[in-house]
Amino acid sequence: MNPYPKRILTIPQQLQSYIDAGMTISSMEEATAALTTIGYYRLRGYSFHLYDNTSKQYRPGTDFSDILKLYHFDMELSKLLLGMATCIEVALRTRLSEALLIYNDALILTDPSVFSDKKLFWQNLAALSSQITRSNDVFIRHHFHNHDGEIPLWAAVEIMSFGTLSKTIKNLKTGRDGAYPVLANYYRYRSPRGKLVKPSIKMMSSWIQSVSILRNMCAHNSRIYNRTINTSPELLITDRLNPRPLHNGLYQILLSMKYLRPGDEIWSNFYADLQALFHRHHGAFDLGCMNFPSDWTAHLNLY
Repeated sequence: MNPYPKRILTIPQQLQSYIDAGMTISSMEEATAALTTIGYYRLRGYSFHLYDNTSKQYRPGTDFSDILKLYHFDMELSKLLLGMATCIEVALRTRLSEALLIYNDALILTDPSVFSDKKLFWQNLAALSSQITRSNDVFIRHHFHNHDGEIPLWAAVEIMSFGTLSKTIKNLKTGRDGAYPVLANYYRYRSPRGKLVKPSIKMMSSWIQSVSILRNMCAHNSRIYNRTINTSPELLITDRLNPRPLHNGLYQILLSMKYLRPGDEIWSNFYADLQALFHRHHGAFDLGCMNFPSDWTAHLNLY
């Protein structure tokens, strides 16, 4: 095996590498503490926009404290987003269960007839089966011991991963007498003509998938700021950016969150918390790095 070309840097060497690249370190104590608790590599992602790859130098005037402020902003943002994503996920589980109750079959998740793509049905059922066998929840053990291991719909949806939940909804049949119209009724939006319209399954699935991806990023402490997020939610006509950005970022997923909100009050509280977060960290970040347009408040605010 060939030796890895880059050498391992000690904390003092990491500090020196910042200085050599033109960064100012106003407090060595603060910087050392950050490198020993957060890490050089993780913090690197918060300085990409301040670094010139051609000259291998930071923008003049860049201070280590700028990077640290941005990191703390991103961590607070991640916690706020995770809370909202959790509200959306919990509501989707409950509403999917209610929608499927139209079939009057507690074991409907094991019936391929209510799903469009049979191959995807079996893939989802395999994933759900694995999640059930890994679960230590008391209600799962109860059904193992008292109901011959049959797991009813309302219990199964509680241990589904968000990804399996998303794929299960995406695979629902969309006929008038199916479960999807019942579920979609919770997520109606107002058309440009003022009518309340149910989202198509393609549209709603794109929203759920994007929120699922963001939720996983937040849960695994991944960087949100200044990052391309590889998902393309289908935005309402009134919210589409013109010109369309080359890459999707946080803003597009926030719109998906708004469309999937469990209730207006929950979203209004989240929106107020988001504005308060932006106010507390004013000057530490650039909204453009998260794909926010200049009129973002008009799109995210309900009123």
